[in-house]
Amino acid sequence: MRPKRLEMLYRSLIKEHSQSPKNRGKLTDPDGEMELFNPSCGDLIQIQYHLKEDRIEEIVFEGQGCAISLASASLMTDLMQGKTVREALDLIDLFSELIQGNKSAESEVLGDAVFLEGVAKFPTRIRCANLSWSALEQALEEFKKGQGDESKDGK
Repeated sequence: MRPKRLEMLYRSLIKEHSQSPKNRGKLTDPDGEMELFNPSCGDLIQIQYHLKEDRIEEIVFEGQGCAISLASASLMTDLMQGKTVREALDLIDLFSELIQGNKSAESEVLGDAVFLEGVAKFPTRIRCANLSWSALEQALEEFKKGQGDESKDGK
C-alpha cells in the first residue's frame, strides 16, 4: 500500500476508534482488572475481563486520554475477545515489537491494530498506544500468579 494512502487509513482508523470506541464499559465481578496511568500525557486506562476455561470471554475498558490511547484500547479489546491467555500475551508482545518499529513482526495476526505501527515514528506516542496493552498484560500476569500455575502457559 502506498505511504500516503496508509497514512490516511491510519488517521481514519484512529479517529473512528477514538470517537466511537468498541468495548467501552465496566464488568460486574471481573476475573481481572488493571488500571494504568501515563504521567507524561495524562492518559488513564482501566481494563477488565472475564475468563472462561482460559479464554477471554469478555473484555472492556474505561478511561480517558488522547485519540491514540483510546483507539488502541478499542482495537486491543476487539482483538482479544475469545483469545486464550497465552494467545493474548503473545499478541501483546507482538504489538509491542510492532509499535517500536520492529519490521520483522508478523503483524497480520494483529488485525486492524497493525495500523498503529505508525506511532513508531513518534516515540512519545508509543506509551499512549501501548497503555491498554500493558494494562491487560499486567492483569493477566496477576491472574496467573493468583492461580499458582505458571506452567500452563508454557513459560
